[in-house]
Amino acid sequence: MKLLLIGAGNMGGAMIEGLKEYDLTVVERYKPRVEELLSLYPDLKIVENIPDIDDFIVILAIKPQVLGALKCNGEAKGVISILAGTSIEKLKSAIKAKKYVRAMPNIAALKRKAVISVCGDEELKDISLEILSTIGKCFWLSNEKELDIATGIGGSAPAWMALVAEALSDGAVKLGLKRDISYEYVAYMLEGTAQMLKETHPAILKDLVTSPGGTTAAGAAKLEEGKVRDSFIKAMEECYKKTQNL
Repeated sequence: MKLLLIGAGNMGGAMIEGLKEYDLTVVERYKPRVEELLSLYPDLKIVENIPDIDDFIVILAIKPQVLGALKCNGEAKGVISILAGTSIEKLKSAIKAKKYVRAMPNIAALKRKAVISVCGDEELKDISLEILSTIGKCFWLSNEKELDIATGIGGSAPAWMALVAEALSDGAVKLGLKRDISYEYVAYMLEGTAQMLKETHPAILKDLVTSPGGTTAAGAAKLEEGKVRDSFIKAMEECYKKTQNL
């Protein structure tokens, strides 16, 4: 299987580690980035210009606003796009291929722990899931609307969780805990909680931790005063609206 990765920024670069065992060609023009990649992967095949795409499955990892300037010759076997808010119809007008798939990985691809929303042509499903599974956990969705909704959870929520982590650390520091300990403590707490959430319903986990008249209940009451759940729901709604307008 011949893969052509167009764009090797943060997300495209994160994919290289998982894809280096394939017959991979990377298109990247920014010289300092090329040097950086070759220092990590000396045998990586990097080209400046897009070759004829006939024999390739193309992975698009460029910025959405650059899509209109993309110049490709030939017809790819398939296109896997990780461009946020870019519909399959837009992809079809920019690059010719037999089949198309949209995917939305998140920043955890840097650790090969991404959650990846995927949808598109069923004929490209198995191959795209095989490729994308090299950087994390894939979720095949029914349509592009579901993918745009899931973008809030996968693509944007890591930043929101980072805000939560920072706020928890700030609260601990305010009370007297050292900053370096608080950050590490929060990170491991989130890791353990995530592991439990794979097997336990969120409401059940919350009730397991919340004792009558206890510290967790007291803290939860303050969070409810601040409308935390309402804020997260509204954040999801705004994220979806923004995705529609990209």
